[in-house]
Amino acid sequence: MIYQFAAFLAFCLFNVDGFSVLSKSPKLNLREKSCASLQMSSFPKDKLNPIEITKLNSNGLRFPLMDELATDNIYINDDAYTILKYHGSYQQDDRDQRKRGQEKKYSFMLRLKMPAGECTPELYRKLDDISRDYGINNLRATTRQTFQIHGIMKGNLKHVISSLMKLGSTGVGGCGDINRNVNCTPAPLKSKIYSDARKYSKLAAELFKPSGGAFTEIWLDGEKQVTMEYWRKDLAEFNIPEMQLADNGKGIILNHPEEPLYGDLYLPKKYKMGVTVAGDNSVDIYTNDVGIVLIPDSNGETKGFNILVGGGLGRTHNKENTFARAASPLGYVHKDEFAEVTKAILAALRDHGNREIRANSRLKYLVHTLGDEKFRELVQSYMDAQIKPWHPMPEWKYSDWMGWHEQGDGKWFLGINIEQGRIKDEGELKLKTVLRKIVDKYDQRLVMCPGHNIIFPDIDASLKAEYESILRSHGVKMIEEVDPLVRLSMACPALPLCTLAVTEAERVMPDFMQRIRALTDKVGLEDQEIMVRMTGCPNGCARPYMAELAFVGDGPNTYQVWLGGSPVLTRVAYPFMDKMKAENLEASLEPLFKYYKQNKEDSEAFGDFCYRVGKEQLDRV
Repeated sequence: MIYQFAAFLAFCLFNVDGFSVLSKSPKLNLREKSCASLQMSSFPKDKLNPIEITKLNSNGLRFPLMDELATDNIYINDDAYTILKYHGSYQQDDRDQRKRGQEKKYSFMLRLKMPAGECTPELYRKLDDISRDYGINNLRATTRQTFQIHGIMKGNLKHVISSLMKLGSTGVGGCGDINRNVNCTPAPLKSKIYSDARKYSKLAAELFKPSGGAFTEIWLDGEKQVTMEYWRKDLAEFNIPEMQLADNGKGIILNHPEEPLYGDLYLPKKYKMGVTVAGDNSVDIYTNDVGIVLIPDSNGETKGFNILVGGGLGRTHNKENTFARAASPLGYVHKDEFAEVTKAILAALRDHGNREIRANSRLKYLVHTLGDEKFRELVQSYMDAQIKPWHPMPEWKYSDWMGWHEQGDGKWFLGINIEQGRIKDEGELKLKTVLRKIVDKYDQRLVMCPGHNIIFPDIDASLKAEYESILRSHGVKMIEEVDPLVRLSMACPALPLCTLAVTEAERVMPDFMQRIRALTDKVGLEDQEIMVRMTGCPNGCARPYMAELAFVGDGPNTYQVWLGGSPVLTRVAYPFMDKMKAENLEASLEPLFKYYKQNKEDSEAFGDFCYRVGKEQLDRV
């Protein structure tokens, strides 16, 4: 049976109806039970893309980074930059400061690993201090529920990273071709099912953490990280090393001295996981490589998981073999099978993902090429447990969990909107100051949200008015005072620091929101809720392709317009307009809003209307 499956899969990989993402991949030796001895470096080197070669030659993510950090240059070379990403940092160039012909204005961005978006008060204080002393005096809340610090100089990078590691934090998992920060529904509800969602997101983060010693060797000079990562205290019931190394003999575990799950090539591309509770799509679950949906039994206890696979939004303009994709149902597994199924999915990508054409390396392309059923068979071939049919679930709803909510233990949590994710003091809004004041005054922990917002959990009812007073006195609005367009909007950082950005996003999104609100008011759609997202390039970091209306950078001051995403984030939008100049926003959108106003069905959402009517009809408007 193994040989029959291998022969069939080999046929699929190279014969998929004219669209074979893997047709130029290395010809993999499809697995037999003895494949636990497989070394990733056995892949033909002449078939690997240059990034794979850099990983292969890095000695477990050590070189040439260690050498480059020791130079007096303010930058590191390209190969070291590739390896640095696995340590949580990107090299960036401030295009606002650089003039034509001058040397690039290099600095470094550090992105943390924060499973389930949880941040301790001690960690936030350290981040606030670092951003002031070593960064550009602001923080960025990300769409993957963590913080980024921008503007760190190369000479300060080791001090910054080591100080965070000594506090029980890390950047490992923030970037690179490994499992990224694990998203989770941000609601700090005390029910068993929501508590389990947080627990399993942390478990996934630990299961798929790289095992090599490069991180302590480089940043702590080889000393052991004494302070345990703060989220691991919630995982005491699990023997994580045993779960990582559990080997059923079907190929999940590699015979590798440092990385038995990843091998010496790690994954072909970045890998994102999300965890939520059935019905709660606050986490944008369909955009993840792997989505884990907790299914409760009649007592509200977790009995198992519906698993989604193959979501991902990165694409390249004018390249049809790159595309945004919503995840597909893989099936249902019992809760005791969590580790085996998630390890099997990772192994399927590790062993069969495209390592020749990097643009086609994400899990979504493997799922698309094989098809849902054959990919399920591939994952199943790594498992003893059986993947069962998808379990019935309630319909999805979207909630950003902003405002006041009861936690379920007598306390409350408060969600505040962080417009476009930037935590700074500007004008009357003293957001950075007030966050530090609240953290210091109440020893307040934070929960980061997938919409780059923040939640304060565990607030006594007697303090609700006090929290509101402190926030308002620093210019922070309560959620009822925030325009729904702003509340639902997201933008990536883009210019001036992101090396991939071709135009603005975060810095122009507030203006776009004001102009769109003026348009909706003009055509009689006052207070209309439309989910609008923007990115400065097609990579999709602010998840634009799932939004009802999206602007995707396509050149200086120029955007693609996408329409038709679902307000509950279950489908990919479609490209409606190429190369809209920012100054043409009103002329481009006003006819659409008028047509929607005149032809929508009752309370039909804008995205649902655009999806129902379709591009061909809207082109005629």
